[in-house]
Amino acid sequence: MTTIEQLKQTFCDNFVAYYRTHSLHLNVTGRNFYSDHKLLNKIYDDLQDQIDIIGELIRACGEYAPETLHEIILTSHIPDSTTGPTSDDFLAFALDAQEHLITCYEALEEVAEQEEYDDIENFAADRIKAHRKFVWMLKSTLNEV
Repeated sequence: MTTIEQLKQTFCDNFVAYYRTHSLHLNVTGRNFYSDHKLLNKIYDDLQDQIDIIGELIRACGEYAPETLHEIILTSHIPDSTTGPTSDDFLAFALDAQEHLITCYEALEEVAEQEEYDDIENFAADRIKAHRKFVWMLKSTLNEV
């Protein structure tokens, strides 16, 4: 995969992760509502910010970002499906999405290094760090550390 192709893949995966995490934030319930609601808010805010940044990186490389929801959902490796009924199910979905995004950004970092896109390589390294922090927060909340 080229840097541009991996950027587009990352855009789609990030977009679906953003939307799903935002919807989980809206629908979370239970005894830990407040803390789960706030954590999911923090994560979806971060993911939402990346939509524009990744899109601009794609445009700066002379390509167009994916335009339709249909294309984004079909391209994404993050499922656009209903999550179980509990807050723990919601957090587990968010955790899986974060771990997948780490894999996406590792692939982006690798191909950007090979193709000498230093700015994109550095961006990917920063995103890996951010997603690892969210993984830690989610695992700690789910008592999986």
